Amino acid sequence: MRIIGISAFYHDSAAALVEDGQILAAAQEERFSRRKHDPSFPSESLNWILDQHNLDIDDIDAIAYYEDPKIKLQRVLDSFATTWPGAFGQFKKALASQQNKLAVRDFIAATTGFKGEILYTRHHLSHAASAFYPSPFKRAAFLTVDGVGEWDTTTFGVGNESEISIHKKIEFPHSMGLLYSAFTYYAGFKINSGEYKLMGLAPYGEPKYAQLILDNMLDVKPDGSFRLNLEYFGHLGGAGAITDAFASLFGQPRRDPETNLTQFHMDVAASIQSVLEHVLLRICRFVANETGEANLCLAGGVALNCVANGKIIREGMFNELWIQPASGDAGGAIGSALYHFHRRAGSRRPKPAMNPYLGPRFSGSEIEAYLRRRNIPYRKSGALERETAELLSGGAIIGWFQGPMEFGPRALGNRSILGDPRAKNMQKEMNLRIKYRESFRPFAPIILEDKVADWFEFHGKSPYMLIVAPLKEEKRIALTEQESQLFGIEKLNTIRSTVPAITHVDYSARLQTVSSDLNPRLHRLLEEFDALTGCPILVNTSFNVRGEPIVLSPDDAYTCFMRTGMTHLILDEYIVTKDEQPVFEESKDWREQFELD
Repeated sequence: MRIIGISAFYHDSAAALVEDGQILAAAQEERFSRRKHDPSFPSESLNWILDQHNLDIDDIDAIAYYEDPKIKLQRVLDSFATTWPGAFGQFKKALASQQNKLAVRDFIAATTGFKGEILYTRHHLSHAASAFYPSPFKRAAFLTVDGVGEWDTTTFGVGNESEISIHKKIEFPHSMGLLYSAFTYYAGFKINSGEYKLMGLAPYGEPKYAQLILDNMLDVKPDGSFRLNLEYFGHLGGAGAITDAFASLFGQPRRDPETNLTQFHMDVAASIQSVLEHVLLRICRFVANETGEANLCLAGGVALNCVANGKIIREGMFNELWIQPASGDAGGAIGSALYHFHRRAGSRRPKPAMNPYLGPRFSGSEIEAYLRRRNIPYRKSGALERETAELLSGGAIIGWFQGPMEFGPRALGNRSILGDPRAKNMQKEMNLRIKYRESFRPFAPIILEDKVADWFEFHGKSPYMLIVAPLKEEKRIALTEQESQLFGIEKLNTIRSTVPAITHVDYSARLQTVSSDLNPRLHRLLEEFDALTGCPILVNTSFNVRGEPIVLSPDDAYTCFMRTGMTHLILDEYIVTKDEQPVFEESKDWREQFELD
């Protein structure tokens, strides 16, 4: 049985192929269109899936859409009715935005020529299915937390073999995802894009406003259930993320995007991060007690908050935590397809597996043909991993392009930019000369899976870069008395460990553990770097510049390489050196191509 899953018409649209319960392919439309968070119908992703597997649309048994548009429309109508007539202008915009979704069956049939069954899946069931079915557990609790689906914003339940059921839920307008997004907006970042910036900014501040938030904006019960005080939020009537009362409570207006960040903004970030963790930990304790399950699966956009994930693990409420690597809306394409497969297949659940490398790949011959066609100077390496390790230990910053593209928001070693974590200036270099992004943003480490406990207060696996853990005490460098008095962004340039490029100001890091079975070439590279330097860690950041989707093709990779301060580009077995390249000219400034995220 082949089922195509589709996520579209909000943000991060994607298509996925599930065959007999196995996830064979998945890709986000943004990687093809080069428009970050592209919400449009994933035509190119779908066409690639069909071409990759030599399928016609008639070879597909069903197409599953990741939410129910009729129920969502009803929520939109009901929500605006409560604020009528003041929200009439916003109502017309919201109604227009629902037109494609309302007719999604007709749209899919007309766009693809598909004549078979087109199924809807409740949004949070898509999230839950994406979390539980690929997990390694026969039974587990699941928790899904996001902005909003149709009505649901938080759900939990239990998965058991092929069965999945939601036990309890919290509904719109009460939403931890929308609460966090409101603070994202208040801090001057983009909603559905900048939440990870708010999370990264939090360690520079103190949570001095956490109690103010809990006292005024949020009523949290002992079981973790909550209600928002809608005096401070505009999402019920579509009037915007925050009201005037929100800014009045904090005594400062919203920060204008791209203006200076102050200590106030850092303290606000620390405060909402603390509140989010407080609520999630309460919910998780309740889920553990209510279900009695030993393991927990997470999905929904809030599951991408890897700092909170790390706190959940360290609380010890569950034996193991498994997080869907594409926890946001893109992952709903996988979840929707899996949900309908298991509804049809009954108790027959295939061996669970989640390989995040589900996108397009380019063979060595295709890459070499591209290099020759473009007259790009290159050489083929006979000892790629060792030579790359030597380049990195000598200060090179390398664009690393290999194998199938990752699915989800993280670059996990196939479309990555790599650097030496021991270099004191690496974070600054990568932020300003490579990524062209804000200087405060931290970088993540990749580390050999069997060496992670030697460096971090963490035991286990984190293959999807979704868990933050503290660096071990013996790897830290004590601050001087003067350094310990620094506040805010002043903390940025202090050397805090033997691997300063990946050590955040609170001595934490967002881990990706690398195993030989999941990514053998990346594992060999780390082994070579470890043998050469005694350090089993590299800096890993996504292969793109600010505002650009992660690169998909060799041409995307070469273009990004030439636009930035990367010194080398590795495409499969081929090494491209910046100093050997001809002058790179474009008809217009590439910064005009990508809207800042």
